[in-house]
Amino acid sequence: MDAFIALIRKDLVLYFSNKRALLITLAAPILIAAFFGSVMGGPPKKPTRVPVALVDLDGSAVSKAIVASMRADESFDLQEVSEPDAIARVREGKVRAAAVIPAGFGDAAPKAMFSTRTKKPEIVVHYDPSQAIALQLVKGLLAEHVMKSVSRAAFSFETGSKTLTDIRGQVKSAPDMNEAERRDLLGLFDSIERMQSHQKPATGAAASSKAGGDAPGFSMPFETKQMEVTGKVNAKYNGFAHSFAGMGVQFVLFMGIEIGVGILLMRRMGLWKRLRAAPVSRTLLLGSRIASGTLIAALLMAGIYAAAIAFFGVHIEGSVAGFVMITIAFAVLTSSFGLLIAALGKTPEATRGLAVLATLLLVMLGGAWVPAFVFPEWLQTVTLFTPTRWAVDGLEAMTWRGLGIEAAWAPVGAMLAFAAVFAAIAIKRFDWEE
Repeated sequence: MDAFIALIRKDLVLYFSNKRALLITLAAPILIAAFFGSVMGGPPKKPTRVPVALVDLDGSAVSKAIVASMRADESFDLQEVSEPDAIARVREGKVRAAAVIPAGFGDAAPKAMFSTRTKKPEIVVHYDPSQAIALQLVKGLLAEHVMKSVSRAAFSFETGSKTLTDIRGQVKSAPDMNEAERRDLLGLFDSIERMQSHQKPATGAAASSKAGGDAPGFSMPFETKQMEVTGKVNAKYNGFAHSFAGMGVQFVLFMGIEIGVGILLMRRMGLWKRLRAAPVSRTLLLGSRIASGTLIAALLMAGIYAAAIAFFGVHIEGSVAGFVMITIAFAVLTSSFGLLIAALGKTPEATRGLAVLATLLLVMLGGAWVPAFVFPEWLQTVTLFTPTRWAVDGLEAMTWRGLGIEAAWAPVGAMLAFAAVFAAIAIKRFDWEE
């Protein structure tokens, strides 16, 4: 029994003697749980403003009221632009969706509100298919603001009279309408007109809008048409394009862990000390590891995307040259990241734990697990300072988004800048003896 207890005590002492590894083991679940808790739950907080483009092709009082109402809504980060610019911003991922109010909407929508026989105007919503969760939010809020503005126009003293007169004529002349429904609608119109004549326009609009929402025979005064914005017109979004970008980045970064651990194992065996005896510099020795790691990472990414293209229908809809540039830049980043982990981790055991923690945090912040648009606003800003966000966004830009080579320069520049900083720190801090 004493021997059994002694063996247990030995294992506990060995485990807890490595303070760095113990700290990482405790920190990993705490940080990851805190991340998901802040994104998915936690205490009530101000909702993230959804960037949305709005195109007003109507220019009527009704459409202007819709624009003003959406601009005042704190749920929206509204951008009023032309239709081609709006679609381009959706394709580039700058906005979640773009709503286009058609010409004639202000005249047609109030009439369609009272009669299912009237053709409803159509609001086209161009949306980012990789962030389809935001589409339902945009459509719901859009319906709220449209209904509020259309109801005000339909029941207001200034514009409602003409609308009611036109619809009254349609109801009276409709040959296939049920007589009871016809009588009820005409009676409702009479009541609205009496309220308009006795009340102030604003009061009448508000009261009638509330009453009208539950009246029989009413319907939504418009329809929405959803259109995915991808690299090619009428092309369907392939969700594998996003998943391969995210998982490719994650698991190639894990390869960087092996680079760091391999360097430390070579140092433990004294190989680095022997190499240092040769007439080669510190920069040359560590630079060779970065070069070999870059080649391995680039080949892995090529293999991953070859499988994505061959078996999952992923296509490089954008610039092929841009895709190659982003892949090489990410490979350089991965290799220098592994070298940095080796320089900071000190021992193979601690390095592996530190690398896993750092990689998981970088991948989460890069939007590979959870789409970055669901993050709080402050966290979305923070992710711009993480290399993985640039890698994932760059790969998506060259695949399903179908962007040109000009969209590759920023991700490539950002990743190479991170790689240069990582390599400089690693070369300066690397210890040749354990």
